[in-house]
Amino acid sequence: MRRAIRIVIAVVSVLALVAVGFLVWANIVFAGDREAALEVWRDDAVTVTSTHASIVMTPTDEATGLGLVFIPGAKVDPYAYMRNFRDAVADEGLTVVITKPTLNLAFFDTRPLHDFTDPVPSVTSWMVGGHSLGGVRACQLVDAVSAPPVDGLVLFGSYCANDISESGIPVLSISGPNDGLSTPEKIEAARSLLPADAFMVELDGANHADFGDYGPQPGDGVSTMPRDEVRDGITAALATIVQFAG
Repeated sequence: MRRAIRIVIAVVSVLALVAVGFLVWANIVFAGDREAALEVWRDDAVTVTSTHASIVMTPTDEATGLGLVFIPGAKVDPYAYMRNFRDAVADEGLTVVITKPTLNLAFFDTRPLHDFTDPVPSVTSWMVGGHSLGGVRACQLVDAVSAPPVDGLVLFGSYCANDISESGIPVLSISGPNDGLSTPEKIEAARSLLPADAFMVELDGANHADFGDYGPQPGDGVSTMPRDEVRDGITAALATIVQFAG
């Protein structure tokens, strides 16, 4: 009996250590660049609201009525994506909701889509999107029976693991040839899972970390594209899908 108790205690102790270790790992994030985020907070053309669930970016002037719920990559600070969306919000009238995933990992976030859209009732049509694993999760939301319905998909350095080729929604996939994580080969291999008319945009010289302001990422390639050109490329691509999904 004593031996059995010791075994149970040992097993419970190991499981507790694993759980604690996982929680510590999950909460060590790729920190967003503070100055990049502050640029957006200080921009009079964009209104930023931060809650426990998300960061909401809305145009100060007239909005289009189109919104994007965007899911960060694994363990990437949600604030790291603000600057890459600023011009699309200010110039194209797009509303962007950047989620704050549970444990900083999209696959642990089971909240329904309306948890992120309900606080923005002025938006009448919603797209979903994400970076890296966040994009994989966004693809799953396209297949889900959701309220509101999904009217478009935006992928940053990402690809789908489920087949949405018959979804009938506009899809934008932005990638970089120097991406060492969502490599061009992986994106091409999953191309058939997207609609045939998906917009496939490659930013010449961009890598995986160029889709956010959070510094280098292990396993990534080397970016040869200036940061301002990356942002301009993202804005131009988003302007295209706004026309089709809006």
